[in-house]
Amino acid sequence: MKVVNMQPNDLRSSQVNRAATGINFGIGQPGFDLLPLEMLKRSADARFAQGDTEFLNYGFEQGDGYFRDALATFLSAEYATPVAPEQLMITAGASQALALICTLFTAPGDTIFVEEPSYFLALRILREDFGLNAVPIPSDEDGLRLDALEDALSRHRPKFVYTIPAFQNPTGRTLSSKRREELVALSRRHNFLVVADEVYQLLQYGAAPPSPLASYAEWETVLSIGSFSKILAPGLRLGWIQAAPPLVQRFVGCGLVDSGGGLNHFTSNVVRPALENGWQSSYLAGLRETYRGRIAAMEHGLQRHLAGVATWRTPDGGYFFWLEMEQGIDTAALLPAARAAGVEFLPGVRCSSVGGLGNCLRLSFAHFGKAEIAEGVARLGPVLQAASNR
Repeated sequence: MKVVNMQPNDLRSSQVNRAATGINFGIGQPGFDLLPLEMLKRSADARFAQGDTEFLNYGFEQGDGYFRDALATFLSAEYATPVAPEQLMITAGASQALALICTLFTAPGDTIFVEEPSYFLALRILREDFGLNAVPIPSDEDGLRLDALEDALSRHRPKFVYTIPAFQNPTGRTLSSKRREELVALSRRHNFLVVADEVYQLLQYGAAPPSPLASYAEWETVLSIGSFSKILAPGLRLGWIQAAPPLVQRFVGCGLVDSGGGLNHFTSNVVRPALENGWQSSYLAGLRETYRGRIAAMEHGLQRHLAGVATWRTPDGGYFFWLEMEQGIDTAALLPAARAAGVEFLPGVRCSSVGGLGNCLRLSFAHFGKAEIAEGVARLGPVLQAASNR
């Protein structure tokens, strides 16, 4: 494996120098051992064997029709709710989808609402790349607090609410069915969009979460973002937006798509046989089983080394454990000691739009196997215990 030099906070590098970084629970991506090389090779071979060159040319702006058919069939089964091909706009991953939404539906200085806490790199896109005024809305165990949202609506007119409704990054919380309905109703009443980052919707390890916000797409206020990064491979940079056809046409008609002839046309063709032949579904089932084991390993380690030091809830899906320590502890200040012990994490302050949550931290169980998870938590325990005892 090629070794690259990493800055301490470079949590998204595609290559990880483990000798230098130890066990980095800040990495929110699958481990290299989970990436389905042979399955994707089989899928690519199947597409190339068809013998045509259509997928080597510019593609249809909305995305290849055969691929959207296959994706709609896959999502309809996994979501247990109908998805139509005309609702799907193919993108080059979830981050590009979010950037495209900001490009088409906002202007610098516009107000949007974000969950507190939220995905730290999405906050960067929203605030730094597009100059949006991100107003935080608190969340609790049932997700985004609708009472706080209604209160904020009395003072602001947001262009959209950015939410991660299923197994949220970083907290692992899931927005309840009742709140989903209320959120969509509020969006219609107050004329704002709901940008639902639903990349973890299919990563459930117990009972399925409520129907995705994508199932409300017909009301024309919901833009649901999906991605193969969490369910197949991040390097594909392949995702989608699901929305009502009139909203989809906003994307189809934009200059970027018109000029480029569709987004990630080649990769979508490579992935299509994996959907059509059921290989993606089988891989996803195995991925869920693997992550169940990794959650159990992290839960066991936390109970052994951090019971009474931090509080957490065992996630039902997604990638993350969210730990809260007593007020006054600065987890960012603990990183040097953690690194010296051969372990890292994401400080909670990185997930706050207002510089709060300093006593929290996020741990990902996705990147490492069970033995490494056990070892990493064992290294982390003394660091957090020492901070708690001061």
